[in-house]
Amino acid sequence: MRKLVGIALLAAMVAVAGFGTTVAQAKDLKVGFVYVSPIGDAGYSYAHDLGRQSVAKMDGVKTFYVESVPEGADATRVVNNMARKGDDVIFGTSFGYMDPMLKVAKKFPNTTFMHCSGYKTAPNMSAYFGRMYQARYLAGLVAGSMTKSNIIGYAGAFPIPEVKRGINAFTLGVRAVNPKAKVHVVWTKTWYDPATEKEAAKSLIDIGADVIAQHQDSPGPQEAAQEAGVYSIGYNSDMSAFAPKAHLTSAIWNWSAFYPVVIEKVKKGEWKADNYWWGLSEGVVDLAPFGDMVPKKVQDMVNARKAEIKNGTFKVFAGPIKDQSGKVRIKKGEVASDKMLTGMDWFVEGVEGSNQ
Repeated sequence: MRKLVGIALLAAMVAVAGFGTTVAQAKDLKVGFVYVSPIGDAGYSYAHDLGRQSVAKMDGVKTFYVESVPEGADATRVVNNMARKGDDVIFGTSFGYMDPMLKVAKKFPNTTFMHCSGYKTAPNMSAYFGRMYQARYLAGLVAGSMTKSNIIGYAGAFPIPEVKRGINAFTLGVRAVNPKAKVHVVWTKTWYDPATEKEAAKSLIDIGADVIAQHQDSPGPQEAAQEAGVYSIGYNSDMSAFAPKAHLTSAIWNWSAFYPVVIEKVKKGEWKADNYWWGLSEGVVDLAPFGDMVPKKVQDMVNARKAEIKNGTFKVFAGPIKDQSGKVRIKKGEVASDKMLTGMDWFVEGVEGSNQ
């Protein structure tokens, strides 16, 4: 009898051992997201959360998120807690999360970390972003076509390469259709502060700006534009609902084109640390629908240029391009490398304001 029991126990142990891989594979993949601002119903974190929702619909995946996490020590704490609780993949969606994530990644080598908008990587940590400058250029074409005062305002968040690159691309678009126009920049030093961002837009309107663009999460600048009877260009997500009479278009993110691809690679064991930088052709960035006030000829012109960017026949940062001082930064016949773009610390000709 003992022999039969022993054989049964042995068979059970073998069965468990044999099915170990299957059990591990059947375990839901836990995916965490860290947002720098409230999700709300528009803006940067909202756009990322739409991407998270597309991941949540995948089989065998559970998602979690923490919103309004300040950059720095708080980010380290949140990311560390996610890893400690067993999240298999963690997305940190703000530039200031880079060093905190890298620090935590070293402690949890079996966790996959994905950092948005930075450049540092590790064996278990990738950097990723989108070529938003492509959509910014297209939005600039719209702004340059619609301004009457030739003064366009731009509320900048922080003077980091990502933001400067977007301002430069926008300005190149503006001046491609309207060489007399200039883009005036003010810095808010905020990612999400509706009151401050609205006041920044008002200060630009006070100097004659009749189109307002932005690089922040809140719709404050859109509201300021509509209240003043001028036009606006949104960012991150379609902001037309906040200023339907002012909103020309928005440069928007579509993270649903990226996040599920990453998770599928992790599930299949095909993920490798890299620096992902997708653009219009991959569907990560785009323009929101045009407002009714944008003439069809302008829409057609922008859509034609969009097609050229997507098929590679037009490059936004192709020379000759001068900086504010008139110095040639990109020579005729040259195209800016990704290294130059990711480290961009200067403004192109046509931008008014300090780059610091």
